Amino acid sequence: MSEQDQKPTPENDTLFQSYEWNVPADQAHYKRLTTAIPKLKSIGIDTLWLPPGCKAAAPEGNGYDIYDLYDLGEFEQKGTRATKWGSKEDLLELCKVAKENGVNLYWDAVLNHKAGADSVEKCRVIEVDADDRTKEVSEAYEIEGWLGFNFPGRGDQYSKMKYHWQHFSGTDYNNANGKKAIYKILGDNKGWAQSVDKEQGNADYMMFADLDYSHPEVEADVKNWGVWITKELGLKGFRLDAVQHFSERFTNDFVETLREQCGRDVFVVGEFWVGDAEQMTSWLDKMNHRFSLFDAPLLYKFASLSTTEDADLRKVFDGTLVQAAPTKAVTVIMNHDTQPGQTMATKIEGFFVPLAYALILLRGEGYPCPFYGDLYGMQGREGIDPSSPSCGGKLADLILARKLYAYGSQEDYWDDPHCIGWVRRGTWDKPFGLACVMSNAKPGQIRMAVGDMHKGEVWTDVLGWEEQEVTIDDEGYGLFSCPGVSLAVFVNKEAQGRDRFPTNFDSNIYEE
Repeated sequence: MSEQDQKPTPENDTLFQSYEWNVPADQAHYKRLTTAIPKLKSIGIDTLWLPPGCKAAAPEGNGYDIYDLYDLGEFEQKGTRATKWGSKEDLLELCKVAKENGVNLYWDAVLNHKAGADSVEKCRVIEVDADDRTKEVSEAYEIEGWLGFNFPGRGDQYSKMKYHWQHFSGTDYNNANGKKAIYKILGDNKGWAQSVDKEQGNADYMMFADLDYSHPEVEADVKNWGVWITKELGLKGFRLDAVQHFSERFTNDFVETLREQCGRDVFVVGEFWVGDAEQMTSWLDKMNHRFSLFDAPLLYKFASLSTTEDADLRKVFDGTLVQAAPTKAVTVIMNHDTQPGQTMATKIEGFFVPLAYALILLRGEGYPCPFYGDLYGMQGREGIDPSSPSCGGKLADLILARKLYAYGSQEDYWDDPHCIGWVRRGTWDKPFGLACVMSNAKPGQIRMAVGDMHKGEVWTDVLGWEEQEVTIDDEGYGLFSCPGVSLAVFVNKEAQGRDRFPTNFDSNIYEE
């Protein structure tokens, strides 16, 4: 087959989480992202995971305390018109600029619960054990729960649905006496969803007013919202928050509706945050393989390797989702839940972060998702110090190296527990390839074959951390070195795009 008859190699896509928990509540983040989009596209970021920008219960709320799905910063509700992230007009401008730059957008959808109700409503409940929601610990009685959602600022625009006690399966506060507990709401055809995770006996209830997806009005309204927002913003996908906490049956139906009405290519990644890849693949099987999941086991493995003396780098992918289901794994180093100060904070030592990013960005398996806080740094808050960009400011270079050179067959050189490497040999239309070597101990070197098509070429480290130049011999081998507790990414110094390194990425996103 001639080159003219071969299909072009698809370009590597990189997803970017475009916020961190402590972004200032100045209603200006959409504007910051809009300005940043061309710069992000230039380093190889093709898709933004946007924050949960539906109206929150509080003006400074990040959106996981969700009040109104249909208010994207358009209506005066909950003490503000704009959300923490900005106004709907700002959001639409961001969407416009993203489309002009060929950048796709995924929305963070919070579908498990509602918060910030407009009124209390009386309903009958039974208290359940906080550690085992299948155990009832009281007789049935009446409470006053914050369960009335009338959306007075929005009225009936976009949806006429109002939410009342019968649309929820549980809540956590009795306004009649101020008691906090987990209350299972009673009524016809009510109870915890059964197609959920078994965490705490039954994982249906997580927080606030828990939506009941056995109620047809709830199901219809949320499906309608999914189609509406996809078309309203031109979305290409969703991140679904806390998928193990709400009905798997509904989740399947929600995605099927999206793909029927908005295109079969709508991408969906779920947050199922457990450390067991087998549990995750079992969930994916029930989703008929229409989903991806964030690879929490891999993040935990990075944390373990970075904090374990004499750690064996060759075990990095053992027990991970990207090993078990590489096409279904979205790989991350940090996110808004695991960053410092959060309840699931997971520390990966600074020296290991660039190694971890190379392992998710420069290999063939998984869909990598760099974190806003690693590219731009994180804002501090009381008790939490701000942080600078990670990877010594070289994360942008690693992302660009993925876009330009991480193609073709992959061969691993994993003989030494403390110094591993691999090569990507390129394709017919992206022929340059790369060689990566890393060490978690002393300086190392590995003889690796990049292919005899590269004989005579001189390869150098795009990161600039390893000064050695490598000349590829007649058999296509080179002796590639890296500094101690570091890595190097070698590419032919005459390769197309090589002059774009170092990127000198401007991380001052908060400057006017």
